[in-house]
Amino acid sequence: MTSVVTAAGVSVTIRGPLVDETESVLDRLVSDGVPGALLHGGGRLWGPDAAPLAARRLGWLRLPGTSRDLLGPLAGRVREARAAGLTRVVLAGTGGAAAAAGTIVRSAAPEGTELVVLSTSDPSAVRAALSELAATLLVVVDKGGTTVETDAHLRVFEEAFREAGFDPASRVLVVTDPGSPLDERLDERYAVVHADPETGGRFGALDAGGLVPSALAGADPEELLDEASALAATLDQPYENPALALGAALGASALAGRDKLVIADHGSGHPGLAAWIEQLVAASTGKDGRGLLPVVVEDVAAPGFTLTPDVRRVVLGARPDEPGPAREAGLTVSGPLGAQFLLWEYAVAVAGRVIGVDPFDQPAVAESADNTAALLRAAEGAAPTVIPSVPAFTDGSVEVHGREEFLKGLSSLPDVLDALLSAVPDRGYLAVLAYLDPEGDASAAASRPLLAERGERLRRSPVPVTFGWGPRYLHSTGQYHKGGPENGAFLLVTGVADHDVPIPGRPYTMAELQLAQAFGDLRALRARSRPVVRVHLRNRADGLARLAKALA
Repeated sequence: MTSVVTAAGVSVTIRGPLVDETESVLDRLVSDGVPGALLHGGGRLWGPDAAPLAARRLGWLRLPGTSRDLLGPLAGRVREARAAGLTRVVLAGTGGAAAAAGTIVRSAAPEGTELVVLSTSDPSAVRAALSELAATLLVVVDKGGTTVETDAHLRVFEEAFREAGFDPASRVLVVTDPGSPLDERLDERYAVVHADPETGGRFGALDAGGLVPSALAGADPEELLDEASALAATLDQPYENPALALGAALGASALAGRDKLVIADHGSGHPGLAAWIEQLVAASTGKDGRGLLPVVVEDVAAPGFTLTPDVRRVVLGARPDEPGPAREAGLTVSGPLGAQFLLWEYAVAVAGRVIGVDPFDQPAVAESADNTAALLRAAEGAAPTVIPSVPAFTDGSVEVHGREEFLKGLSSLPDVLDALLSAVPDRGYLAVLAYLDPEGDASAAASRPLLAERGERLRRSPVPVTFGWGPRYLHSTGQYHKGGPENGAFLLVTGVADHDVPIPGRPYTMAELQLAQAFGDLRALRARSRPVVRVHLRNRADGLARLAKALA
């Protein structure tokens, strides 16, 4: 059985038993008047407790129209940047805006421009971003104005620009909410573009945070808004509404116990879209012990793209009639990028109602940030320590840290990895959290398919394995890790950087900030008695090679 809902170039294909499950949920949504209530700002759709916040977080529904006010001024900023020879944009930001901008540029920007997404506190990554300053424009995206790593990036770049003989005021553009601490602190030093204060960051792909940096890097924001506007015209429809159908399918999957969304790109034409969907879904639904866990895999043939009782397979881009593994997935979604942003935002908001969670708050994200701030205050410039500094054992350049009772009797990396995989509860998952350089240490991501493969051999059944770069994941799957079902196990990877980067005006360095963020989240996970092991790489290249060998 197959159901296909299409509109505005978007196609949502639902297959198998999910068709009947989705229709049941869809009928209930329609009878409850959800499409109309959502478009009219019905904050009570997610319950009376969520209503005050939700009513102030629905601005994203208006963005296909209201963001057009950015187009004229933004075109002028693009001309000014090109006239000044600024063809390289460094985006300092985290969460949805950074992921959206990266997806936009990788999908549609012309050659000759560059976007570097700096959403990490890793000193090696920061040093790399400081190259080519003569051609660099820094765009700081921080809606709330309090993100610690974004503050650090701004301070580091300010000093670097001055030392290179450039006025930072001519090289920095800030996107933030009006009246945010960052907005008030800047004192008109820099040009500021205000984001929509009624749009949360992860729902802001079509807000200033996503459009400004991508346009400065060469993308066409008007085309994205046109694509989204075409879909927006269908959002009040009960049945010819792809976004409502997708939301009903996601909600129905969770109700049926298929709460792992294994997502594979199969010719969508939008590199990075799966990563953006990951942060949107996990951070919006992972709370109150419920939620949908996105598991992004490399392709439809990758380890982990296997149907199990708790998995819903989602394919991005395949045609509904295409044969092969993509044809067997329960959900297939395709369409133009601007429309897909709006499609998934609407669908996740609807799924939140079905699941029974408020999609707009993020309590666990704030918890990890508070832990980090406390560690930095206590550190007074020294590397913070919240777990014993003596490892349980060392394998070459790899230190292994964890609770004594968990590591008792283990003396090798393969033993530790097998113990972690064995500790994953039934219907649970393993998350790899890497506080390393996403570019320089990119090989760390290969641990995801290797662990998935090893887990299936060890347990005779697939184990969902996710991978996240820290601290980026704190703004996405980090919410699910701590607020979702208590069925996760965690492998946290830290490492010694070859060269540190001081942060002007702060008593700590980038490496110390990175360590505090890792330990802050580690503290939150351990407080919930989750199985957690930290491996620390005293030499990153050698340590990653040893991890790969242990997984082989």
